Amino acid sequence: MKATEILMEEHRAIERVLNALEKAANRLHRGEDVYLRFFTGTTVFIKCFIDGCHHKKEEAVLFPALIENGLSEESGPVAVMLAEHEEGRRLAQMLRQSVERVQAGEVRKREAIVENANGYIKLLRLHIAKEDKILFPMADKVIPTAQQEQIMEAFEQFERDDNGEGMHEKYYGLSGRLEKECLR
Repeated sequence: MKATEILMEEHRAIERVLNALEKAANRLHRGEDVYLRFFTGTTVFIKCFIDGCHHKKEEAVLFPALIENGLSEESGPVAVMLAEHEEGRRLAQMLRQSVERVQAGEVRKREAIVENANGYIKLLRLHIAKEDKILFPMADKVIPTAQQEQIMEAFEQFERDDNGEGMHEKYYGLSGRLEKECLR
């Protein structure tokens, strides 16, 4: 298995959470009740799995390998992906803050949850499509096989050292629970 295949597999889990978030945000927008713990769980998934694992592996391992093999860090696909990671962090923080404000009793901030969720969803769906269709095929072509094996080893080490054993199972399990919880 290639590193890009692992990242695309992670994209499928991320998309499941994005779909659940969209359903919950739509329900909230229509004035239906949605358990706030759903949104809290989603912000945990975003912070810990999407940003803390998936994006970190790209930024610390894959993107440097792409740059080493001829892509620019200042322009082109890597620069776009890095900028989108930063925008995703900003939107995720805004979502987290709006959830916290509603939990603190500011009921009128419910629409801010919807707005921030929709912004995050839109950004991540486009981002994932660019990575799956453009960046990852490019990585498979420009990164030599031996270096791709090193990337896999670096991914495994990162997950062991930074996230601990069973990280994927934990967050894939959370993605499944969020899929079910968005309809409560």
